[in-house]
Amino acid sequence: MISDRVQGTRVIRTALPAEADLIADLHVRARSTYYPDGLPDDGIDWTAAWRGAIERPGGQVLCAVEQGRIVGIASFRTPDGAPADTVKLFQFHVDPGHWRSGIGTALHAACVEEWRAGGRRAAVLDVHVGNRRAQAFYDRQGWVPDPENPPAEGDHHLFLRYAVPPRE
Repeated sequence: MISDRVQGTRVIRTALPAEADLIADLHVRARSTYYPDGLPDDGIDWTAAWRGAIERPGGQVLCAVEQGRIVGIASFRTPDGAPADTVKLFQFHVDPGHWRSGIGTALHAACVEEWRAGGRRAAVLDVHVGNRRAQAFYDRQGWVPDPENPPAEGDHHLFLRYAVPPRE
């Protein structure tokens, strides 16, 4: 488990089940920004989904907290059927009011630290094709198109891969 990483007034730590409502609200605010016609009603109870992610054995949810408020979240685990040294970043969101403030970079660095400590060598994710801001962020962090997972025609997601750097 991650020990709290303190950087000035920012702390990156493991999320708590009691925070699922706050995390779900941040998730919806962030996702809403890249759907031009508004966030589709997918019927998912996001509070329950986040609580499940937080409580799931083998999974991890990190949150970035500034001045007592959750401003970033990341959820990852080994996907079903994947090699043990591969991790999937299922969710990664920063509160839109805090974009370009270094929260995403710090949260990504904490994820990489956890992946490295867990012996992970590769990370994968999928990102919505309309989310150019997130695509640019992942590119700056070193993510590349996943050659094993090219997008199918009409797919709404791009698949990216990250080579987790070895321990120094």
